[in-house]
Amino acid sequence: MAEVIRVSETERLRRWRMVLGGGEADGTGAALSGDDVRIDAALGAIYDLAGPVGSERSTRGRGAGRRGGLGRSAPAVARWLGDIRRYFPTPVVQVLQRDAIERYDLRQLLLEPELLDSVEPDLHLVTLLVELNRVLPDETRATARQVIARVLADLERRLDDRTREAVHGALARSARQRRPRPADIDWPHTIRANLRHWIPEHQTLVPEKLVGHGRRQRSLAKDIVIAVDQSGSMADSVVYASLFAAVLARLPSLRTHLVAFDTAVTDLTPVLADPVDVLFGVQLGGGTDIARALAYCRRLVTRPPDTVVVLISDLFEGGDAGAMRGHVGGLVRDGASVLCLLALSDEGAPAHDHLAAADLVALGATVMACTPDQFPEVLAQALTKRANP
Repeated sequence: MAEVIRVSETERLRRWRMVLGGGEADGTGAALSGDDVRIDAALGAIYDLAGPVGSERSTRGRGAGRRGGLGRSAPAVARWLGDIRRYFPTPVVQVLQRDAIERYDLRQLLLEPELLDSVEPDLHLVTLLVELNRVLPDETRATARQVIARVLADLERRLDDRTREAVHGALARSARQRRPRPADIDWPHTIRANLRHWIPEHQTLVPEKLVGHGRRQRSLAKDIVIAVDQSGSMADSVVYASLFAAVLARLPSLRTHLVAFDTAVTDLTPVLADPVDVLFGVQLGGGTDIARALAYCRRLVTRPPDTVVVLISDLFEGGDAGAMRGHVGGLVRDGASVLCLLALSDEGAPAHDHLAAADLVALGATVMACTPDQFPEVLAQALTKRANP
């Protein structure tokens, strides 16, 4: 049974006062002192009233008639950032920053390097800086690169090893020989593959199928072409796709291409060595021409049976939907694996074009939403699909 923690009446009223935000109608009659005053002021700056006088009140329920506001100056925001970092843990700080940026449109202030350097970096901030990268002044661009690099380094530590392990495992499975020479037989896998042929009375296993060790290949084992929709709704997916492409590009057994598209196509493969450069080459927003992107990807496919084409898009096609289906069908007929990710993010199932998704499934593509943690295994399955039909 969970332990019941009892608090005094004074403490109970203080907590309600912090939740409600004060004002004449909160009914607590509690007064704040010490750090509580600064915590209340930090929360009130963004939640007491969402924006100018007369705008919609926050749903947090803070006091009627009170006005929050961060001001339109960097010093005011810098003080506020200092307060929230002092009183709240990092995950809460990131939520408060995101709400403040959205409610008060503080994007202009993020162009100042001193302020940007004091912000707690997270994925939301990275996508915001990617959106702003065309207008960042030179002195801010250097700081923005450092902020983005910190976030990507954290993500890479979380995902790099799993991606490498999954891909290497998939390539090893696809390289195993079915008619090996005696010296090349992989006995553990051969035994597992032939357990049904165990003869109890003779205590013998008859190996009808021999599994060999995959020989190390000097040539590239697989090609991966990643095409990512850079429309505004796909911002998180763009960040994760860029990171995974950079990780995959460092694997010598793979040849990896990364293409970003809206109504135009940008091949980011030459800058894959640096994920920050990749993100600064992205321009979020704009229309969507999936057919044009797939036409470009088909030109990159030189050996379809050893190629996985990863399309990351919500499939809301602004171009020729018939041509989009034609290119997917052509890739599948040529022998390539086509994996369509409706999202590559932690946000769950996205809004997408259900009819287009059903059409691509009917053509032989795999269509799904995917979290970053799931992506290594999803890619590994696509890499082994042709080897194990």
